[in-house]
Parts: sequence; structure tokens; C-alpha cells
Amino acid sequence: MALSYKSRKRWSLFVLLVGLPVYIAAVWFILSLIEGWNIWLQMGICLAFSILWAFPLKAVFLGVGQADPDAQADE
Repeated sequence: MALSYKSRKRWSLFVLLVGLPVYIAAVWFILSLIEGWNIWLQMGICLAFSILWAFPLKAVFLGVGQADPDAQADE
């Protein structure tokens, strides 16, 4: 089921204003648990977490910054 332009816009705002701060807090907690590990392993985990959040949400953010494709053109 594809999301409409309005739905994608609303969900993207929700994700950026609510979901992303919650994700950051959860990752911050997880990273505090691995303090003292090898620095390269910590950096790899940070890199994975920083990329991992975007893949499931790619469909929500796709085309949100463009004009509404379903809107009628004013003549």
C-alpha cells in the first residue's frame, strides 16, 4: 500500500520530531553500555547505527520536498 503525498509529509515530520530523538536516546544508551571496548569497534557500531535508521524510512521521505504530484495545476 503506497502512502499519499500528505501522509508521507505528516509521517516524515513525526519521524523527524519524535522518532529520531527517541532513536538517538536509545543509541546513546546502547553506546554507553559498550564504553571501554576497542575504539574501532565502537566507531563501526556508531557508523552502523547512523546509517541503519534511514533504510526503513526511505519510502516515507521519498519526494517529500517536491511539489504535490496529485495537486491540480493552476492555469
